[in-house]
Amino acid sequence: MTDSYASSDDAAVAIAGARAGADVVRTMYGRRLNRIDKGAGDFATAADVEAEEAILGVIRAARPDDAVLGEEGGQRGAADAVRQWLVDPLCGTLNYAVGNMLVAVNVALREGAAAVADPFSGEVFFTDGENAWVRNDGAEDARLTPTPSTGLVDVNLDPPFPSAPGFRAVDLLARPEFVERFRPRVVSTTLALVWVAAGKRAAYVTDGGDLSGSVHFAAGIALCRAAGCVVTGIDGAPIGKAGRGLGRGLVAAADEETHGLLMSMMRGRS
Repeated sequence: MTDSYASSDDAAVAIAGARAGADVVRTMYGRRLNRIDKGAGDFATAADVEAEEAILGVIRAARPDDAVLGEEGGQRGAADAVRQWLVDPLCGTLNYAVGNMLVAVNVALREGAAAVADPFSGEVFFTDGENAWVRNDGAEDARLTPTPSTGLVDVNLDPPFPSAPGFRAVDLLARPEFVERFRPRVVSTTLALVWVAAGKRAAYVTDGGDLSGSVHFAAGIALCRAAGCVVTGIDGAPIGKAGRGLGRGLVAAADEETHGLLMSMMRGRS
């Protein structure tokens, strides 16, 4: 597989875009960056904006007729376009702003190829929509293989909490049966979602509405599905396609047993 922008392979475009964004994020790391207030405690930095522009440059060169929804720049092209790219140029901005390297660059073609780059490990996780791999420079692409063996479950605790009081992720962490079976982690970036596909996490849990069309989650969901993970909403319903969501929030588990255990714990709470 090539990273050529002119490639007919959408996965190659996704990889090239994610790598372009990751290069910006890595280069600007450690600088004192002004914060662009987005309200409700959220903000962007110049690294977010420049990384998104780098990704857009790749997509425009390879797929000039495609629409793009970017975290920072918003909608470009028709929102109901058949081909639309979802771009989160820096997932984990708060981590990044305080010097924490746990961040991700997410690029996904809706219902198609996707790539997630870790700017600091050099790993690029990607899917063609059917299978999922990880790429490291100088090494052969390796198939992603989910496994629950780590026992680590990453839980997103960032607000808002639309399902409260029926479900709050923080309550899951306090359940005795959870801590007897799993070990919680809070990475605060969707890099942890991709780690489920890669076997580095047993599961990932977050609250929210329909996340299938979210720039933050689309790439990770695509990778988990292609790797064979069990992916549903926190209510157990399927995650919808093309923004037609059924399940609320997200539970991505390495296997059916892990997913079933988590669902029973969450249902017991609600």
